[in-house]
Amino acid sequence: MFNRLALMRSDRGISRRRLAELVGVNPQTIGYLERGDYKPSLELALKIAAVFRVPVEMLFSLKPFPSVAVVLREAEGWAPSNIEETDVPKRVKR
Repeated sequence: MFNRLALMRSDRGISRRRLAELVGVNPQTIGYLERGDYKPSLELALKIAAVFRVPVEMLFSLKPFPSVAVVLREAEGWAPSNIEETDVPKRVKR
């Protein structure tokens, strides 16, 4: 099982300890989850998703998640073929 817990925690500024308090587990459990050493129960996965106010599928998956860079490129429509010369910043002389 794959997860985005560390990424989500970092983005929201929540420590492992605080997330553990919010869902009623030991902080070590959050660390085990993030490393993939432990798979959450359905109840725990739903509690964690509720803390972040996202669907559980956004946090946990049976397949690897695409990298953040790939997701951002797709969201912005980035591709080497559609970049105009005017899109590239000119080097600033100092």
